[in-house]
Amino acid sequence: MHKGSCLCGKVAFTIDGDLAAPNACHCGQCRRQSGHLWASCETHQDNLTFTSSETLNWYRASDIARRGFCSACGSFLFWQHNDEDTIAVSAGSLDEPTGLRLAQHIFVADKGDYYDISDDLPQRAH
Repeated sequence: MHKGSCLCGKVAFTIDGDLAAPNACHCGQCRRQSGHLWASCETHQDNLTFTSSETLNWYRASDIARRGFCSACGSFLFWQHNDEDTIAVSAGSLDEPTGLRLAQHIFVADKGDYYDISDDLPQRAH
């Protein structure tokens, strides 16, 4: 079981089930919303239970997915594809220790020009 929350705690949740190793997303939307790359872990949406969600809001940044965030503190917490039953959860929102390790970099074709990827993890263009 994993627990997590936004910065102010008004959105809090538990994940009871499998949580995939995190990906670091370098796409332009994640960089703009998070301020840099965004690390997230996927789980089945049924594994996610909210203990508090009074300020949880969803933003449609594209036709294919929505992004969940806290309207009080601005924390970017979730990404969910319209046609999938999984949800990506911000790795930084999880209480430690997580026991997780970064698995790969995704959307590296869109990464910012102000940094390099210097680890040996797999890199996917998209």
